[in-house]
Amino acid sequence: MEEVIAGLQRFTFTLEKDVEMQKGIGLLPFQGMDKSGSAVCNFFAKGLCEKGKLCPFRHDRGVKMVVCKHWLRGLCKKGDQCKFLHQYDVTRMPECYFFSKFGKCSNKGCHFLHTNTAFKTQDCPWYDQGFCKDGPLCKYRHVHKTMCTNYLAGFCPEGPKCQNAHPKMNLLFNPSYMKVSAGREGPTHLTLFPACVPWELRVPSTALSPAALTLTGLALCPNLGEGHVRVVVPPRPLWPP
Repeated sequence: MEEVIAGLQRFTFTLEKDVEMQKGIGLLPFQGMDKSGSAVCNFFAKGLCEKGKLCPFRHDRGVKMVVCKHWLRGLCKKGDQCKFLHQYDVTRMPECYFFSKFGKCSNKGCHFLHTNTAFKTQDCPWYDQGFCKDGPLCKYRHVHKTMCTNYLAGFCPEGPKCQNAHPKMNLLFNPSYMKVSAGREGPTHLTLFPACVPWELRVPSTALSPAALTLTGLALCPNLGEGHVRVVVPPRPLWPP
């Protein structure tokens, strides 16, 4: 029986080509219509769509990680210009406001993401540095804070009680300390862990020698005042290869 029935893999129907080329598809009557239920435009990804905003298919721009919470309620007015996903995906739902704020949600049919609050006791170190690739799916807490201008200038009188963000450099070093090896005549070797940006360190001029800096790949700069030198750590990518 299997030998009698021929396979259709070698055959291409005209209808399939017409669907792929989007033939016979008219324009939208006006701009701003909801196209969330439409398919993705095959030509827009290649930069070949000539219909523009009147194209009846979706014009997706890049990878959108989170579902638009306004689109879920039918209130998003941005259409294809929205930075969030206009497609129902359980794995990409935004975080539930009530569950994240109060630790519980009374809506049994809630479609939003309920993240375990046990992991939310610790702030996300990547988000504190400016960006977290996990977004709302991150198991750590994302706290949005404004940068403290006093801290960036050099000193904040509020200290740890300040309501604004005090960025730390602990992520840029692994581990987050420097190691000074002592010799017979005192400290002679400094070991630092390069960051993703050039980083400067003021150390006593008697703490290390130019030979030790050469071995560690660091650079010794002119003196910063009496009894101090400046060590510049060369940049290195933050993310591992």
